[in-house]
Amino acid sequence: MLNFRFPARRAAALGLIAVFLATPAGADTAYPTKPIRLLVGFSAGGPADIVARVVGAKLGVILGQQVVVENRTGAGGTIATEAVARAEPDGYTLLMTPLANAVNESLFKNLRAKVGENLMAVAPLAETANVLVVHPSLDVKSVGDLIALTKAKPGEILYASAGRGTATHLTSELFNMMAGVKLTPVHYRGGGETLKDLLSGQVKVMFSSIAPVLDHVKSGALRGLATTGPKRDPALPDLPTIAQAGIPGFETRLWIGLLAPSGTPRPAIERLSSAVVQALKLPDMKGALAAQGFEPLIGTPEQFDAFYRSEVDKWAKVIQTVGITE
Repeated sequence: MLNFRFPARRAAALGLIAVFLATPAGADTAYPTKPIRLLVGFSAGGPADIVARVVGAKLGVILGQQVVVENRTGAGGTIATEAVARAEPDGYTLLMTPLANAVNESLFKNLRAKVGENLMAVAPLAETANVLVVHPSLDVKSVGDLIALTKAKPGEILYASAGRGTATHLTSELFNMMAGVKLTPVHYRGGGETLKDLLSGQVKVMFSSIAPVLDHVKSGALRGLATTGPKRDPALPDLPTIAQAGIPGFETRLWIGLLAPSGTPRPAIERLSSAVVQALKLPDMKGALAAQGFEPLIGTPEQFDAFYRSEVDKWAKVIQTVGITE
């Protein structure tokens, strides 16, 4: 289980969590009195949808009300995000938010839904690292080898991207920036197509979430170089982190959390957040998340708010530097 590491409050994080867990759920003990809608801005079967259904089912048991997952796809998740921002702030309409939502705040110029304006943080849920993988035909066995080859052939080495502004794209461009290299993107319309061409060798490099490529790395069909989290990943313990492999400070995580419309009563936020913490500590929940390559991510609403805003700032710099627009 992972606790929030949170830039301005690292030393106090555990203390804040302890205080939060000791706090009553709130004066409004009646909440919830009816089913809760949980909107997901991405299609069924994707990471956000899977986590929504796993966590939502457990929250339904804890809260005593059904949590209904609704996929409202389109426009990079912004359709669902804006729907939640417009919803009645009563605790009965929530948003499952992945990293993409924080990215969208900089990617889309006319975005009508932002945390701190018409959305507010409820709780973090889960996170996973990316893994840097290469096709075996590329003669590199380490991050250092890849950097050296890319510097020798600037712009010639292609990397697979699941689309402009996606996590695979931005993580790769952050690597370009911090390593001082130039890998060239090939944009696809989703992770399935990228993996297909990576396995065939049509593209040679990719930052992927761990679950889709894990078996291919273990079989040797792909070569894993490093993971992107703050520590070695339990799924690939033999691989160093990017930071350990020679790029100090490099860290990206694919995370998922819960948002609500701004103005949602504090007792409802506290009840929801408390239920999330309770759910994430259950052994079967840890197992269900681990099966999808995720680990629980526990924190208070305040911690998630600060983390979300730090992610907005982090990726805004990458988007501005690279010149990505939608």
